[in-house]
Amino acid sequence: MTKPLFRDDAYLTSTEATVVAINDRGGIVLDRSVFYPTGGGQPGDNGWLLGKDDSEISIVTAVKGDSPDEIVHVPAEGSVLPDVGSIVTAEIDWTTRHRYMRMHSCLHLLSAVLPYPVTGGQVSDGKGRLDFDIPEATLDKEEITKELNRLIMESHDVTSDWISDEELDAQPDLVKTMSVKPPRGSGQIRLIKVAGVDLQPCGGTHVKNTSEIGDVQVRKIEKKGRQNRRVSLIFADEANG
Repeated sequence: MTKPLFRDDAYLTSTEATVVAINDRGGIVLDRSVFYPTGGGQPGDNGWLLGKDDSEISIVTAVKGDSPDEIVHVPAEGSVLPDVGSIVTAEIDWTTRHRYMRMHSCLHLLSAVLPYPVTGGQVSDGKGRLDFDIPEATLDKEEITKELNRLIMESHDVTSDWISDEELDAQPDLVKTMSVKPPRGSGQIRLIKVAGVDLQPCGGTHVKNTSEIGDVQVRKIEKKGRQNRRVSLIFADEANG
């Protein structure tokens, strides 16, 4: 089991940890980590494991292990692996992580601006998208962009809370995604709340306030099937890059 420190503090960039296992693919498992593992449309973090002997292992991504509570840190090819039981400092690439956080929070705003069932989504560095189940409808890029930036600049707080499986069953409307369901089995499900705007289950990392997102722009709207519409976003200062 790896204690996921990012779940309670997405702004924590490093932690001391103990190597508890090396799996059969050379992945490194720690007892605690600040690395978010790929999931829920958000990429895994990259960064470094720093040894007490001044060694440095480049981590190219993090993924979920054989059990839901295990995080595997994937080292760069050819890395010298640490010994099980050794102490390392796990440190994420904060610049990239924060960009993921900003875009992931913005996608929650997009799901509030367009209150339709979500059929898919993806966070990437500086970009993001959501797919919606929308009957024949015309979506206006400029109007969606304007509404998103209005919500961003209103500086809504973003917080997390927990509810039980039973509480979620009693409030099925909280689940907006049709293809990805909240993980069950632990007895608790994490909710992300954008004050006055949005509330939904999510295990990803988010900013503390929408003002951190910065201006965004709807890059394109695509028709992906009879009722499926894909809305793609980009940070405004990179739109012409």
